[in-house]
Amino acid sequence: MPAPASRAQVNLASHAAEAGPLVVKLGGSVIRSGALMPWLDAIAATARPLVIVPGGGALADEVRACQSQLGFGDRAAHRMALLAMDQLAWAVAGLRPGFAVGTSDAELRSVLDRGEVAVWAPYALVAERSDLEASWRLTSDSLALWLAGQLGAARCYLIKSIERRAAQMSAGQLARDGVVDAAFPSMLSETGVSAILLGRGDHTALAACLAGQAERCGAAID
Repeated sequence: MPAPASRAQVNLASHAAEAGPLVVKLGGSVIRSGALMPWLDAIAATARPLVIVPGGGALADEVRACQSQLGFGDRAAHRMALLAMDQLAWAVAGLRPGFAVGTSDAELRSVLDRGEVAVWAPYALVAERSDLEASWRLTSDSLALWLAGQLGAARCYLIKSIERRAAQMSAGQLARDGVVDAAFPSMLSETGVSAILLGRGDHTALAACLAGQAERCGAAID
């Protein structure tokens, strides 16, 4: 794994010629699994500007259980789930030198300008927005796409704890199968961001893509 300074020494002018940063959504189940470190190794090794969006994982699941038990509304649950993502953002950023949390567009871009990997804590940017649905239909999957659109990202990788068996997959089918949230297909269409699904064992392929050694990896989502 390269030292953080090696990322900072990258010629940032070359990044300006690219179509924006990359966004990587790390599923909450991946973060809590033994498979996390190889994914972080692949991310840490690239010099490309990259933003990690953490899922809420078990913390978001606890929000669901708590809502079912206590009966509070979806708006409160939405805010609590965002806070779950915030907590895992700090956890992920604490696992690698050269990873830093950002809560806004400006903070994320500042982290990237320093040559570091940005990790998004979404509550401050998302909680008060009226244009994003405050329900369980829209979760960290759609939020990763939304952020990618806001940042003008080149593409958005979704890393899941699944067995991926295809090179192309339908957003609608993935939503029906519960692999992504229900709002994901419409968010994909609205943002126009190129989305790629990665599953168990795909970290090597991702590393090759991030290093420019392969043109594509994972399954293209349409």
